[in-house]
Amino acid sequence: MLETVQNLFSQHHILVDVVKIAAVLFVLLTAVAYAVLLERWVSAWIQDRVGPNRVGPFGLLQPMADGIKFVLKEQIIPGHVNKIYYLIAPCVAMIPALVTFAVVPFGSKLGGEPMVIADLDVGILFVFAIASLGVYGIVLAGWSSNSKYPFLGGIRSSAQMISYELCLGLSVVSVFMMTGTLRMGGYGADGVDAGMVGYQLKHGWLILYQPLAAFIFLVSAFAETNRTPFDLPEAEQELVGGYHTEYGAMKFGMFFLGEYAAMFTASALFVTVFLGGWSLPFWGLNQPATTLGMGVAHIGIFCGKVLFMIFFYMWVRWTLPRFRFDQLMHLGWKVFLPLALANVFVTGLIMALMRK
Repeated sequence: MLETVQNLFSQHHILVDVVKIAAVLFVLLTAVAYAVLLERWVSAWIQDRVGPNRVGPFGLLQPMADGIKFVLKEQIIPGHVNKIYYLIAPCVAMIPALVTFAVVPFGSKLGGEPMVIADLDVGILFVFAIASLGVYGIVLAGWSSNSKYPFLGGIRSSAQMISYELCLGLSVVSVFMMTGTLRMGGYGADGVDAGMVGYQLKHGWLILYQPLAAFIFLVSAFAETNRTPFDLPEAEQELVGGYHTEYGAMKFGMFFLGEYAAMFTASALFVTVFLGGWSLPFWGLNQPATTLGMGVAHIGIFCGKVLFMIFFYMWVRWTLPRFRFDQLMHLGWKVFLPLALANVFVTGLIMALMRK
């Protein structure tokens, strides 16, 4: 009898996890598709012109038309490429951006279930470990294309992403020191949120205590996702299209989806670590949900913060010019790296003085 109950309990948790995974993937992929439309609207608004408005009411069916176009276009594989690595590269670039979302707490509780797919004690390290694999897809694409422009794009990307991964990791060391945890969110045995979100529920948003760390993290996230002003690996004016020059149809679409999915992951990570995750410091929305409506409100708050960060990404892209590559490397190694190390030292010094 006990064995049967345990099996049912285990099956219930597996079913709940499957539902969470399906819901997150559906929402994320839909959001990625419509983020492309949003970017075209934002660019049109900033440049004072008309954006997409023909396919469906207000242009809302444009992502569907683009998706159908990607699927139906002829799948051409150039004869000069290394076919195995050429075909693997788009998958390697896209999958890490989706997998990292598994440890992001996108709400408090809904129906008694924590709104996170995998509540890991080392959640943020998991994100850094998996996200760092995305560079292999770009490097493989550049090398396997056997063409000079993709090769230069792959070389640029590897140098850029490795450089700014270091700044990204060091920027949150001071956060680890303050919170005493690597867990992003989730609940301990006592039912209290035990992660970084829980720390912010008690002490306030970490961006107020670590503004320099938040700034370094945000700029490094721009570089990690190859977004303007750090889009040197693509740089259409110099490299045609960079690492995906030789790609078309759905293979190009996977690179496109991977870039936007990485934007959502980076935005969700920034919101969780520095902007209080699903909480708001007013209206009683800084406590774990006790009702279904409150749980839905927390998910809505998290999604709203992420969408604001996505808009910020787009605003920056259509406002700032691209860095030169030497400027990009100088900023990473000679400005952000020393600043991140100094921030860790100052944080440790302040914490030591406060304990005395």
